[in-house]
Order: sequence, then structure tokens, then C-alpha cells
Amino acid sequence: MANEVNNNDSRHYTASEIQVLTGLEPVRKRPGMYIGSTGPKGLHHLVYEVVDNSIDEALAGICDTIKVTIFEDNSVSVEDNGSGIPVETHPQTGKSTVETVLTILHAGGKFNNSAYKVSGGLHGVGISVVNALSEWLTVKVRRNNNEYMQKFERGETKSSLEIIGKSNTTGTTIHFKPDAEIFETIIFNLETLEYRFREMAFLNKGVKIILQDKRVDKSEEFHYEGGIKSFVEYINRNKTSIQKEVIYFESEKDDTTVELAMQYTDGYSENVLTFANNINTTEGGTHLSGLRTALTRVMNDYGRKYNIIKEKDENLSGEDVREGLTAVLSVKLPEPQFEGQTKSKLGNSETRGIVESQAYEFLNIFLEENPKEAKIILGKAISSQRARHAARKARELTRKRSIFDNTPLPGKLADCQSNNLDITEIYLVEGDSAGGSAKQGRAREFQAILPLRGKILNVEKARLDRILSSDEIKTMITAFGTGIGNEFDIEKLRYGKIIIMTDADVDGAHIRTLLLTFFYRYMRPLLDNGHIYIAQPPLYKVSKGRAEHYVYSDEELEDLLNEIGRSNYGIQRYKGLGEMNPEQLWDTTMDPDSRILLRVSTEDAIAADEIFTTLMGDKVEPRRKFIQENSKFVKNLDI
Repeated sequence: MANEVNNNDSRHYTASEIQVLTGLEPVRKRPGMYIGSTGPKGLHHLVYEVVDNSIDEALAGICDTIKVTIFEDNSVSVEDNGSGIPVETHPQTGKSTVETVLTILHAGGKFNNSAYKVSGGLHGVGISVVNALSEWLTVKVRRNNNEYMQKFERGETKSSLEIIGKSNTTGTTIHFKPDAEIFETIIFNLETLEYRFREMAFLNKGVKIILQDKRVDKSEEFHYEGGIKSFVEYINRNKTSIQKEVIYFESEKDDTTVELAMQYTDGYSENVLTFANNINTTEGGTHLSGLRTALTRVMNDYGRKYNIIKEKDENLSGEDVREGLTAVLSVKLPEPQFEGQTKSKLGNSETRGIVESQAYEFLNIFLEENPKEAKIILGKAISSQRARHAARKARELTRKRSIFDNTPLPGKLADCQSNNLDITEIYLVEGDSAGGSAKQGRAREFQAILPLRGKILNVEKARLDRILSSDEIKTMITAFGTGIGNEFDIEKLRYGKIIIMTDADVDGAHIRTLLLTFFYRYMRPLLDNGHIYIAQPPLYKVSKGRAEHYVYSDEELEDLLNEIGRSNYGIQRYKGLGEMNPEQLWDTTMDPDSRILLRVSTEDAIAADEIFTTLMGDKVEPRRKFIQENSKFVKNLDI
């Protein structure tokens, strides 16, 4: 049956209903389209976009120092010693070039390869987007022996470009304050900026980035002449390497520069970071594919040539040759093509072949010239191969048992009734006692409970075959349904939230760290996609008369006691979840309407890798130093 058309309604849909956004209006209307989000990530992205412009000047050989300052009012200035934005009238817009690049989308020197051979950022969009999303922005340009200034508010021009003095230097200073009408918060996180600028300094050897925070009177300088070679040394500083030096090469082919730094450690995790024009390609892409192919091929070719891999043995897999590898791959190319709005994956097909051929040629020469190191590296890969075979047998045995026993889900799992990922959640609970309370107190429709007995295996010090022999880990893998490692499939995830619920003491903190290490190393997409949470049980129950109050920190306790008066009250300190009855556990920790959950994210993979290596690795001194430096931030320590 044909749909009826109401012709009367069409009269109300006229040309006047079509909204045409001009200038920077689209940015303010849909900021997420341009910077990803209006949360903390988008806020910090504003700073990166301005700094990217200065880095582009550095790539062109014009700039070598960038100073970023956070002021008390959470405004930020970025000053460089580049050539300065041109001040002449732009032939197409009739405005100064400064005003043009700050008020018109897609206006910038990055569209002309003669101006910038390679560039990062949003390709001419960045600085105008920052202007659009700022309460105010001031630009100062030092050029032609003069200093110029112009002011803007929420993307609109508020003053003309004028000369405010003389200058015998060149460069640009952008000073802006993010718009509180746009962003959820305008408070910058110093650590977040430190991580990013350290990364930028590693990727652009010789460039000095100074970060000053006037809110806390702190200043830090990032400057690495060794570039990405220093980057790998920095990442591995708390690990034990099996090579003396970092392997490094740089080459150029078809206007594409390839830089690779790599070093093997005695660990079992692979940590390969890839960048394209300084943009962190967290999802990899063609450059990563090229490196992986080259590495696997060169190791097998060398191993066969010198009979390290026997004739009867199968080839090493990519997984084998990357065990324990720390590497940074940085490519710089004129016309990068990124997949997706977030630019997290490089798509240039020709880049794969360039990286593969250049990396193979260099690594082949390195292995030939360094036979001792080659033998050590190949030995580790062969050992990994044996462990992989053992792990495969363990997986196959587990699958067969599941089929014959007809018990695909672990017996101690109290599953939920729903299979809707939007509402389902599984609690990983420390101990049978707390597990019993959680099973009785839960909402059976959407909450599953999996009690864990004791501390799980420290996966930082174990290969996959040993990990798969751990009953607690096998139980979790089966319950989640996703598989593990290279076989991980997030589409098979059975619960939308995985919630770690442990006691608020030292042992509970240790179990949390062991679990997070496991998720980070072998189920990373769970963290990347926001599926991992930490429950926050109360520390105290305060009773006064018939009233009962649950508090979650010592500070909250002090506030409550001041509020209710410091007489005729009782305090119960919860040392473990098992001390709560089911009803209390539901009210305080499991009820979605009243509980507190912390979502775990890994926005900075380098920092996360460093923390897990430090806390769970073999080296004692870095762990001691970390604890000493961070002990002042510890809350609710039970001794």
C-alpha cells in the first residue's frame, strides 16, 4: 500500500527553513565534528592544534622553540620563534592573512606543498576552530621588524590588525581562553599536556618545547636530540633490554620519510607506537602493516639462511617476532590520508610498500652486521613460538572440555538474565564471602557475579601459555566470551560493564592492579572502549540515632561529623566487602542509582605502559621510586 502524502504539510517546509551557517558558525554549532568532543579530550585538543602549527614551522626548518603557558584563569598561550603568520592583505578575502587564517575554515599554508612539505593538525582547519571555540583569542605576530596584534571573541573579529611595537625577532603568539559555554570543563590537566609535548619533542628531534603552568608555578622543558631513539630509551628505561643499543634508521623515498627505532626487552608484551606527520595513529594503518611484514620476513629469511630455524620447523609468526619489542615508527608524507574523523589510522596504500622495503633492507643489514644480537633476538622469537604452540594446545583442550562437559560458562559464575549489552554488567569480586553477599544482593536481571579466589597471576612476568594455565584467568575469559590476545573479539563480549569490586585495603589495590594489567596487556579493547570500571565501596558507616550514613573517604567523614555533631555517634570501618550484608552491599556499591563507579581509560598508552611495567615488572628500584613519589596521593590506605 502506497504511503499517503499530506500536501498541506509541504507548505510549511520552505527555503526559509534551511539554515545556512556562515563563517565559524558551523564549528560552534557542532564542535564535536571538529575536535571530537566537548569534554576534557576536546579541550586539550585546542592546545594541540595551535602547537601543531608551530611544529609545522619546525618541520619546515623555520622554528626550533615553542613555549606553552597555562595561566591562572585557564587561558593558554603558545609562542614560537617561527616566521610569523603573514600580515599582508590576502588576495582572495581582502582581509589580512592573519585574520583570514583565524576566521575562515580551510584557510592555511598547508594546502600549498611549496609552503609546508608535510604538516599535522587539522590541515588548515585547526587555528580557526580554536578561535571559534574560545571566549577570546589574541594573536601577536613578530614579522617585518614589527609586532602586530589582533583580538577576537568567539570567532568574531573585535579589532583590526595593528602594529603595537618594534621587534627584531620573528614568530607567532596565540593566547586564548576556551569558551565555558562550549566545554564541559575549561580546566587544563598539566599531566595530559606533559605527555603530549614530551611525545612531540621525541618525534621532532632538536625542537624545544617549554611548558609552564602558572597555576602551580611549575615549568618543564622537553628537548631530545636523539628523537625517536631517545623515545624508545625512555619507554624502556624501567625494562630490561636484551640489546645494547636501540636499532635506528631514517630514510627517504618518494617524498616520504621513514624513521624507525626499536629495541627488544626480556618481557612478553609488544609495544609498537606509530605516527604519521606527528599524529599518533593508535589504530595503526598501512605504515604499521609494512613494518610488521618486513620484520616477520627478515627474521625468517635470516633464521633460514643461518639454520637458526631448522628446515623441518615452521616459520615464525608476526606474534613471535614482536614479543618483547618496543618500537616507534614515524612517517612523514606530503598527502596523508587518514581513516575516520579521529585520524587514528593511516590509509595511504603506497606507504605500506615504502615502509616495508626500507625497513627490510635496513634490518637485513643490521642482522648481518650484528650476528650476536641477531642470535639473541631470534632465540627469543623461537622461544615465543614454542610457548604459542603450548598456549594453542591449552586453548584446544579447554574447548574440548567445554564441549564434552556441556558447561560453557564457569560454575562459580552467577550469570544475569539479560543479554542486552546496554544494561548488563559483571562484578569481579574478591573472595567467596563478598561474592556470596554480592550474589544475594544483586539485581539478577542485569548483574552477574564472578568471585575470584585470591590474587590472579601477574601477567607482566608470564607468557601466554602460562597465563592460560591459570584457573582464575581461564574463568574470566570464558565468562566474558571475547577470547584473548590475537583471538580477542569484542563483538562476542557478554557484558557492557566489567566492574572490579575489591576491598579498600592494600590487598584489594594489588588485585585491582593485577586485573588491570591483564586487561591492558591481553584485552586492551575493553579499556579502549570504556568497558572496565572500578567499584567504590564505602569506607565507613556512621550511625547517629536511627540515621545511618555511608561515607567513601576520610575527607567525607570529617565533613559529615562536622555536620551531624561530634557526640553520640558510632563509626564502623569496613575493612572488607565481606563485612557487609547483601542489602548494605546493594545500597552502597551495586545500586545504579546510588553507587559510585570509576571508568578506567587509557588515553595515554605510553603512560599506561610505563605504570604497569613499573608496578608489575622485575625491577625493584623504579617501583620504589614510583611509590615514594606518589604516596602523597594515596587515599584510604589500610595498614
